[in-house]
Amino acid sequence: MARTTFVAVLVAGMLVSGVLNTILTKYQDMQYVDDERKEKFEQPVWQTLNMFAGEMGCWLVVLGYRIHHAYFQQNDDTAKDNVAYSPVSSDETAPLVAPASDEEYANSGVRLKVDARQELRGWKLLYMALPAACDICGTTLMNVGLLFVSASIYQMIRGALVLYVGLFSVIFLRRRLQTFQWIGLISVMLGVLIVGLSGALQKSTSVGSPPESGPAVDVTRSIFGITLIAAGQLFTASQFVFEEWILESHQIEPLKMVCWEGISGFIMTSVGMVILYPILGKAHPGGYFDLVEGWRQLTYSPAIWGTSIAIMFSIGSFNFFGLSVTQTVSATSRSTIDTMRTFFIWMVSLSIGWESFSWLQVIGFVVLVYGTFLFNGLVGLPFQRSPPKAEDPLPEHPSEHL
Repeated sequence: MARTTFVAVLVAGMLVSGVLNTILTKYQDMQYVDDERKEKFEQPVWQTLNMFAGEMGCWLVVLGYRIHHAYFQQNDDTAKDNVAYSPVSSDETAPLVAPASDEEYANSGVRLKVDARQELRGWKLLYMALPAACDICGTTLMNVGLLFVSASIYQMIRGALVLYVGLFSVIFLRRRLQTFQWIGLISVMLGVLIVGLSGALQKSTSVGSPPESGPAVDVTRSIFGITLIAAGQLFTASQFVFEEWILESHQIEPLKMVCWEGISGFIMTSVGMVILYPILGKAHPGGYFDLVEGWRQLTYSPAIWGTSIAIMFSIGSFNFFGLSVTQTVSATSRSTIDTMRTFFIWMVSLSIGWESFSWLQVIGFVVLVYGTFLFNGLVGLPFQRSPPKAEDPLPEHPSEHL
């Protein structure tokens, strides 16, 4: 009962924080930074920096765990010192003395699982710059794409990640996919195309708060946004491949990996913003690389900078809850939960009037979910009695941020 409650809390935390990531980012994009000219907040690079700041916040969880562990470890050592007698096992077949040599271990039938991977530390932490660089490119592209499409379309197009990760795992990690997994990838691609079509045809609505202005979303702008989101998933898939490559030969706690990736990404993004400001920012005032204008927009109103703080907290929480769910249940369960996250984002967007209902989007979402579940071995083909078993090409503890 206690374990069930614990897992339910983790799942709820992952869902709530995951939904907030997208909803808050879209809400921030809809805030005005110039009431006279009706200009909205458009700073995807600052949003990327904000994401890495949220990842770095996971160090607080690591520090809290160390303090908690040190405190209880001290109490355990004190309790052991006060114990004068400890009864032996009542099992007559149990050995009273542990095997002392490798030969005795071999003869006793005990099998030790030795992790031959080296600990990721020292200068090797620079390896984290590789997935961080991919994360910078992928997240920034997706943040730009979110400016042109609705929150639900954005989240559904991100389902293309399964397609890219599956292909990259074959090309770079030399893994083999079964026939049903290839069918799943084709279904994912078809679902993304249908969702993208519905997004291109979708009209904005002025109902609810905050309101969307304009009679309709321009088709060209929508297609451009969808293309950027899909392209961003290429970098996200590359990020997963780099993470898997690092974990194959090095060991590191998953949450610490997120923390170090956050530090690497924050430093690289900050340096990039400073370097690109005189090159691109001054040449295109008010653009994405205008450092001064970006800071002005970020601090323009409490609704904007307050949302940034909330996003940092939700991103850190999502990584913590997501990794905890994967460790407590399974990666495929996390995949199912993430599908629910997409559904809730869609429902929230509809309920507050940010977008209108579309049956074409429903069809695309169903095809996309079926392809994802088929690829992960959660469902079978129509002619199969039971779901097939699949090896998940994703990293054991993938990190996701938005």
